[in-house]
Amino acid sequence: MNYWLVIGVSFCYLALLFALASWAERRSAAGNSLVRNPYVYALSMAVYCTAWTYYGSVGRAASGGLEYLAIYVGPTLLAPLWWLVLRKIIRICKVQRITTMADFVSSRYGKNITLGSIVTLVCVLGIVPYISLQLKAIAVSLSILTGRTAEVEAFPDTSFFLAIGLALFTIVYGTRHVEATERHEGMVTAIAFESVFKLVVFLAAGVFVTYGVFGGFGELMQRAAQLPDFGRLMTFSGESGYAQWCWMVVLSMLAIVLLPRQFQVAVVENVNEQHLNKAMWLFPLYLFAINIFVLPIALGGDLLFAGDRVDADMFVLAIPLLEGESLLALLVYLGGFAAATSMVIVSTIALSVMVSNNLLMPVLVGVPVLKLRFQERLSSILLYSRRCCILGVVLSAYFYYKGVAEYYSLLEVGLVSFAAVAQFAPAVLGGIFWKEGTRHGALAGIIAGSALWFYTLVVPSMVGVNMLPATILHEGPFGIAWLRPLELFNLQGLDYISHAMFWSMLFNAGLYMGVSLLSRQTSQERNQAEVFVDIFKYSTIYESSIVWKGTAYIPDIRTLLVNFLGARRTEVAFKAYQRKYAEPVEEEGKANPKLVTYAEKLLAGVIGSASARIMVASVVKEEEISMEEVLHMLKESQQLISINHELRRKSAELRKATEQLRSANERLKQLDQLKDEFLSTVTHELRTPLTSIRALSEVLYDNPEMERQEQEHFLHTIVKESERLTRLISQVLDLERFESGKQTLALAPVQLQEVIAESVEALAQLVQEKGIELVVDMQQNMPAIKGDKDRLVQVMVNLLSNAIKFCDPVRGKIIVSGYYLAGDIKVNVLDNGRGIAPEFQQQIFDKFYQAENQTIRKPLGSGLGLAISKKIIESHQGRVWVESETGKGARFCFVLPVLENAGRNTQDIRHRSGEVNS
Repeated sequence: MNYWLVIGVSFCYLALLFALASWAERRSAAGNSLVRNPYVYALSMAVYCTAWTYYGSVGRAASGGLEYLAIYVGPTLLAPLWWLVLRKIIRICKVQRITTMADFVSSRYGKNITLGSIVTLVCVLGIVPYISLQLKAIAVSLSILTGRTAEVEAFPDTSFFLAIGLALFTIVYGTRHVEATERHEGMVTAIAFESVFKLVVFLAAGVFVTYGVFGGFGELMQRAAQLPDFGRLMTFSGESGYAQWCWMVVLSMLAIVLLPRQFQVAVVENVNEQHLNKAMWLFPLYLFAINIFVLPIALGGDLLFAGDRVDADMFVLAIPLLEGESLLALLVYLGGFAAATSMVIVSTIALSVMVSNNLLMPVLVGVPVLKLRFQERLSSILLYSRRCCILGVVLSAYFYYKGVAEYYSLLEVGLVSFAAVAQFAPAVLGGIFWKEGTRHGALAGIIAGSALWFYTLVVPSMVGVNMLPATILHEGPFGIAWLRPLELFNLQGLDYISHAMFWSMLFNAGLYMGVSLLSRQTSQERNQAEVFVDIFKYSTIYESSIVWKGTAYIPDIRTLLVNFLGARRTEVAFKAYQRKYAEPVEEEGKANPKLVTYAEKLLAGVIGSASARIMVASVVKEEEISMEEVLHMLKESQQLISINHELRRKSAELRKATEQLRSANERLKQLDQLKDEFLSTVTHELRTPLTSIRALSEVLYDNPEMERQEQEHFLHTIVKESERLTRLISQVLDLERFESGKQTLALAPVQLQEVIAESVEALAQLVQEKGIELVVDMQQNMPAIKGDKDRLVQVMVNLLSNAIKFCDPVRGKIIVSGYYLAGDIKVNVLDNGRGIAPEFQQQIFDKFYQAENQTIRKPLGSGLGLAISKKIIESHQGRVWVESETGKGARFCFVLPVLENAGRNTQDIRHRSGEVNS
């Protein structure tokens, strides 16, 4: 493919990143931020998949089989724990405005400058080779695509100019502002786009190789089975057994949190902790997707290039070229370019902030002469130093690639970098879960672990490029065999990564814990330990929980902030402080501890916690605090938190009790109103028959000569009204006896078929008079129940009377059905009347309900029938309810236990009745 065409496409791709980042920042300025989307956040974390994943995984699979998966199994296993580990780190960094891994470790252990500087140096030593790996991937893929070997290019070559282009992009979108805690919206959007792009292209290449070249997985595996080492390629153990697999999994679990680029996108760029919920499943899914075709491509390359000198790392690019698919090959190259550039951009930003905050600024603010000379220009110096650091890191990576990385595979260089950042694990994980860790322990552990990492991994690579004599590997330094870098203390049988990880982590973790237990913490260390370990307690009252004692003046604090933030942003910061704590900030006078801590936190986001500590100490007179005072202040803070939680709890309980009292009061008012209406209805019901009886009796008394037929009619009416009066009184008395528990039942075996037949017969005349169709559908041979037959007849009469009363006046129809089901007998009374609205279906069984919401002058009844029926059914350990929709009739149902189940408790019956209902 034409060389200049590929170069032009590469720079067009960089221009696309510039345009995309600019668009994202314009959207953010307009209030439509893209990074607030959890999918963008999760995709930005896929910066973990660099050129090593894109190219190196294929190379590793071609030589080592499935063992390459360990690098992705680790993050997948750790992802569910992000809510415990990563969320805690995010909360700590937000509260203390921490921007880098070096600043995190330094802040945890008393904001120690030395510790931050050592972490920064280790990161630079470990990550620069990793960046060089990306430049190598770009250069090699470009060479394969264009057929132009790297040897013909003298300095400055193409990879040099591409590196400069990446540096410029990072400078423009990574160092616009001096405050490192400000999010890089354009950069994060570009990284998320690159994550999608490299995944889609890699999947397209995998589909082409698997189905376009070999015709599917089945055919590919059949042909690959003929390879001499196919059996070994299909195992996980590798050449060094499962020890290598386990150490690779552990290494990748640590790297996903501790790599500077992962810390940048997962912690610093996080806008909402809840986004972790999405990332915890989307990121592992991404890793799974990008690894689907790694092994097929590796096996396909082994088959197609058997005997050819083709770098296995480049199979994904070489196969489309071999098949003449130039466009796909160009897209694959751009996918690898995206994988490499995303890592370079994020890593250089993180390293530049580390170097400026932990190496440069402590010198500028710690040396009085330099501080006095550059005091007015510290903000500009900081900004330009970061830009120079970005350029310096990229150039260092380029020269490392030319001098060392060119001779090693992508995987080898990547694993060395992973092992470097793994040395922070004891200090970081111990720092957020163990309060006893000290700066002496962290220093001892990191120094020892990093030294062993350098000796067991970096030194052999230097021997490989003839920078050191080979005798060091074979005979050991000074001829001491047990100090050989690859067989330290004569430990053999492990691959070089497992060997290095074993010794470095053994000494690192051991010294961290041992020295911490033997040393004492300062007051600042103790305070930071409390805040880090119990961050969820202190995150809302951080400023008030800080242990600080001394004298500070507001003008000095203001001047200090102006030097770094500028006058406008300083004024905004002071106004934010006033809103947060509702206290004025005077132009003169002393600053309280909260203001001092607030100012130090602002500075920490600009120059790092250690340098911020130096700057604040230079303008305030701080007094030494004893350990007893530290513990006392922290105890008071915890007590305030506990009291605050207790007050909130009691306040919530009080609100709940108030709501319950209000509801009870409303219910009492309603019941009182219902009682009055009920008494009015009952009085009306009693008066009506009494009035008829009296009037008709007076007519008979005053007219003794009345005809016999007319006398019989009047007497019949008097008897009927007397029965009505008796029935009403009986209902009131029955209800009172049921509610007071005085009602007794004459229990005996009862057949419900007989109860229903008797009830239907009692109301047959009324049904016939109203022209209602009555259908009885009862299951035959149902078991008996234990009950009071008369009371059950009363229930059925009430339900049938209710159905007759509200049935369709023209074409009325009532269906009575019953059947045995799961130890119970269920009876239904269905009518085709106007129905009952859902909101009234529970109320109709209340004894006062019939008196409520009457729209006619004379109620249709006293409202006691259904209430009494409910009491009777419940006294038989059953349940009654209604099913209805407005305009579609009503179905009244009740269930009763059969004879052998009649002794069960009511709760069980109700539960089963609910199942029948459903």
